[in-house]
Amino acid sequence: MKNFWNDFKSSAQGRRAIYALAPMAGVTDSAFRQICKSFGADVVYSEMASVNALVYSPKKTLEMLKFSKVEQPYVVQLFGSELKNFIKAVKIVEKKIKPDGIDINFGCPVPKVARQKAGAELMKDLKLSREIIQSVVRTICELSLQLPVSVKIRSQAGQVSALDFLKNIKDLDVKAVMIHGRSLGQGFSGPVDCQIIKDAKKYFKGVILANGGVKSYEDAQELLKKTNAHGVGIARGALGRPWIFKAASTGQSVERAPKPIFKIALKHAKLAQKLKGQQGIIEMRKHLCWYVQGLPGARELRKNLVKVESMGDIKKVLKNFL
Repeated sequence: MKNFWNDFKSSAQGRRAIYALAPMAGVTDSAFRQICKSFGADVVYSEMASVNALVYSPKKTLEMLKFSKVEQPYVVQLFGSELKNFIKAVKIVEKKIKPDGIDINFGCPVPKVARQKAGAELMKDLKLSREIIQSVVRTICELSLQLPVSVKIRSQAGQVSALDFLKNIKDLDVKAVMIHGRSLGQGFSGPVDCQIIKDAKKYFKGVILANGGVKSYEDAQELLKKTNAHGVGIARGALGRPWIFKAASTGQSVERAPKPIFKIALKHAKLAQKLKGQQGIIEMRKHLCWYVQGLPGARELRKNLVKVESMGDIKKVLKNFL
């Protein structure tokens, strides 16, 4: 089984940390992944894909999972709780999408996902979690597919800690784990448990990515130092700031001024339109609001950006602001 994680692990041990774009539903589409890649993201994840959707109504989900070669290595993240559907979904994804890896989500705290006993809710069930991972790994091996398996978990979900989870799967062929250092109860705020990520190496021998709270070079370096992880996963810290991957790895950032930020935003919008047409522009509204956050006059600017319907609209709003 081809394992691109091995190369990253070797680089990390040579003091070159891994910087990954963590999966975010409704955000990490191909356009955003390509922009983040252009700023040095080492590996990018898809939006979360439902195994149930892939099995019963796959068209829309498969369209969502399409990617460009410039995004590689590209990992498709799956969520769900039905064992048989995970097996079917992996086969469908390999045949139709051909990504570089498969990731299983055990970390999402969103109620809509929790109601399906998926994401962080599934992390609470050690028996079922293990069965799903084991079956996915076995299916990939039986079909001689080159798809390394990874997982995303939280520091704690109910009574199950990240260490409990990793002990439970330590004999399975999992190549990487991204650990969000906050518990299910914390959601996306509060202190990150760096110690539990650091202790994970006792039970997991693959690549470990620390996740949570990275918004700057200083944040990334502090998290790496405190966790001794091979790299970091950046999610919300990349919203409106895809250059954070360059900043986190080199200390160099984009000037926080309208012109350089607008230039990146326009490049992103053009790519979104190319890939999704007008729907891409509609979906860009939230990204545009993230891009201008913190700029003088951003409040008024956002009022206009949430109404844009074309590239012409975007250019006009930004030009008028300048």
